[in-house]
Amino acid sequence: MDKLRYLVFSIWCISCNTDDTQKLDADNSIAFFGFTLVDTAFDDPTDSDTKTNYTDEVASFTNIADVFAFAPTTDIKSNLDTFKANDLKAIIHLNEIFFELIDTNSESGANYNLRADYESRWNIFSQTNDFSNTINEVAAFYLGEEPTWNGITANEFKIASDFLKTQFPTVPILLIEAYPALNQLQVPESVDWVGFDHYFIKDPLNDTTFANELALVTSKMTSQQKLVLVMDTHYIDFAHGDFGTIQLEEMGDVANSYYELAQKEKAIAIIGYHWPNGFEFNQSIGARGMPENVIQVYQKIGKEITKKL
Repeated sequence: MDKLRYLVFSIWCISCNTDDTQKLDADNSIAFFGFTLVDTAFDDPTDSDTKTNYTDEVASFTNIADVFAFAPTTDIKSNLDTFKANDLKAIIHLNEIFFELIDTNSESGANYNLRADYESRWNIFSQTNDFSNTINEVAAFYLGEEPTWNGITANEFKIASDFLKTQFPTVPILLIEAYPALNQLQVPESVDWVGFDHYFIKDPLNDTTFANELALVTSKMTSQQKLVLVMDTHYIDFAHGDFGTIQLEEMGDVANSYYELAQKEKAIAIIGYHWPNGFEFNQSIGARGMPENVIQVYQKIGKEITKKL
């Protein structure tokens, strides 16, 4: 979800009691839990295997996973079959179907416009993947990648979202925005799930900056729209350690804070960014590379949400 310039900007900007916790556990509305980069053609550079699908590593404690549509002819039917066999629903990245990189004139340095042929591109993608028969395997359509941050205008995003909602009205449309662009964010009514990402924060449940950003996002949502929390599940020494003052072994505490916040806010889903190591920076540690005590926290949270034994 991040771009390099977003990471640099993020770095620059940078307890509930027992009764409350029990109350939250009794009122858990969270339906989905999973990680990004599970099946997006990214090979973890820190291991000796050539592997781009990590379904087998997360299936026992998650129920959503993402898959990337690189082009209208991208065939993801086998990916959906793998997810189905492991009791996972797909979140499909659709940025490349609907939008195209034009120039660098955006806050992130990557400026996208709505494609003139987005309808025909969608039709090809939908037909290629037989969505009339496979759509039940889709948890959500992830439309755009941090759209405002990446130069997609509010009108362009609305056009794409409104169109997509006419195609499969029962499939939620997911919008995730980068926190520096939240003031400019506009959320179309056709969007169903809304969230934002802001990393390197030790305790988002009690962090004032994060709370203000969350309040801003929810103020832009209708009563029918659902919140998604993007959980920080990666670690970079100079970002998390130096600027966030988070030790690697404390990432489990970070996860628990997100989990309590998701329960408090009645979020529909928690999505961890990210599963494999080495994404964007070779030294970045993903969820799969965390210490065992941290991985156990992810597994505990996931099993509580998904009810997988």
